[in-house]
Amino acid sequence: VSTSHLQLAAFLVGTIGWIMCAVSMGLVEWRVWHVDNTTVISSGVAWVGIWKVCFISYLHVSPGYKEQFCHKFRAFDSFVPDEIYVAQGLLLVAMVMGLLGLTATIFALRHIYRGIADKTLIARSFLVGGFFYIFSSLCVLIPVSWNFYSVTHNESIAFPPSYHMPSSPATQEVGAAIPIGIIAVILLLLSGTFSLLYRFRETSNTI
Repeated sequence: VSTSHLQLAAFLVGTIGWIMCAVSMGLVEWRVWHVDNTTVISSGVAWVGIWKVCFISYLHVSPGYKEQFCHKFRAFDSFVPDEIYVAQGLLLVAMVMGLLGLTATIFALRHIYRGIADKTLIARSFLVGGFFYIFSSLCVLIPVSWNFYSVTHNESIAFPPSYHMPSSPATQEVGAAIPIGIIAVILLLLSGTFSLLYRFRETSNTI
């Protein structure tokens, strides 16, 4: 048990990282678009996520009230850029890989705290968990970096007319989902590193 404190930290850090990955995936604020035409987009701000685009509009709403309108991206919509499709797929993979990493870590910690002295099984469980964590962090890093690049280069999206969105904003900025995703990457990477260290301790006979 005395040698597994770092791996217990790996589980806690990995859990937080996995939750933050889920939060990032669910948020619509990946890109914040500022538009000049406020006829439909009343606030002049629209949020572009990886699953949908949303904005506030005062149309067809009683005076003094506002309503958020969202248009969900459908599978194989031709106007959706590659970085959004990649983000959808990789973040789902990241969630699964992170969950497998947590499961492997729990399995190893359970053996340790129950006094089951199977060093090989425990070390291999931490090793597998560590690789899952690191692979999960890479699956988050790619879409986060790609979408950050698209924001900094003010890239456009050819939305169809039914979306009431311009093809390009006046300006755009990074939404909350991207920094949350970056933090998730760091935490998952740390968790994977901590898990892999147990294998090195085991092979150096310090268990």
